[in-house]
Order: sequence, then C-alpha cells, then structure tokens
Amino acid sequence: MTDPEKEKRLAQLEERIEAAKKARAPKPHMEEHYSQAHLAWRMVIELVAGLGIGFGIGYGLDSLLGTIPLFLVLFTLLGLAAGVKTMLRSAQEIQSRKQAEEAERDERD
Repeated sequence: MTDPEKEKRLAQLEERIEAAKKARAPKPHMEEHYSQAHLAWRMVIELVAGLGIGFGIGYGLDSLLGTIPLFLVLFTLLGLAAGVKTMLRSAQEIQSRKQAEEAERDERD
C-alpha cells in the first residue's frame, strides 16, 4: 500500500467515525426533560421521607409512652416542615447551578 492510499482510507475512516458520533449524540431536549423529571421526583421523595420519618418517630413514641396520638401529630408536622425545608434547599441549589451555567454560557459568547 502506498501513502496516498493509506491517507485516503484514513480520511474515510475518520468520516465514518464522525458520522457514527453524530448519530449517537444525545438529544438536548430529551436530556433536559429527563433531568427535570429527576429533580421533581427528588423533591417529592424528600417531602415524603420527612413525613414518613416524622410519622414513624411520633407513632413509636406514642406506643412506648402509651399516650394519645400527641407525638404522632407533633412529629408528623415537624417531619412536614423538615421535608419542605429540604425541598426549598434543593430548589435553591438547582437554581444557583442553573444561574452558574447561564453565566458561564454568557462568558463564552
């Protein structure tokens, strides 16, 4: 094989590799959709986890102490407050990340 022939085959191979990369490239719109769904589920899980933990602690204390569902109600409300606080912290984290991405994009332009 001569050098021009090798170069021609190498160029063809590079073209095929680029075509394959473009075909397998992720779609930005779909990726954004899935990340938004992921964030929404994360927030729902944080809220439900707070409620569940509060409910469990309250029920356990009421069972141990033999009281009316005083601790159940109290700790369920505390769990709700903790879940909402965690959700707000997550939303703030997501917002600051998006602002940083936008600022970085603006700097590049």
